[in-house]
Amino acid sequence: MIDFLESLSAKEKALILKNIEKLIEYKNNNYSLSSKSTKPLQDDIFELKVELQNKISRSLYFYEHNQMIIFTNGFIKKTQKTPSKKIIKAKAIREVYYE
Repeated sequence: MIDFLESLSAKEKALILKNIEKLIEYKNNNYSLSSKSTKPLQDDIFELKVELQNKISRSLYFYEHNQMIIFTNGFIKKTQKTPSKKIIKAKAIREVYYE
């Protein structure tokens, strides 16, 4: 995820981090974001979508024991559907995290 953030402009990075903070705040207050911003993908992997100037960023994450939010990877949207290889990567990172 850090590599992804470092590949973005300062403005894009700030916008994504602002949305991550919003997700954390909503989670801590038991609110849910709209399905436009975040949604479950599969096997407890979720996606946070952030509209940038002329593209959409997607950041994948999971919840550690329904408490902490762990971001695994991010990318710029190029297709309508989240590529399965990105979901597989998120699952692999989660497996390593729990080892």
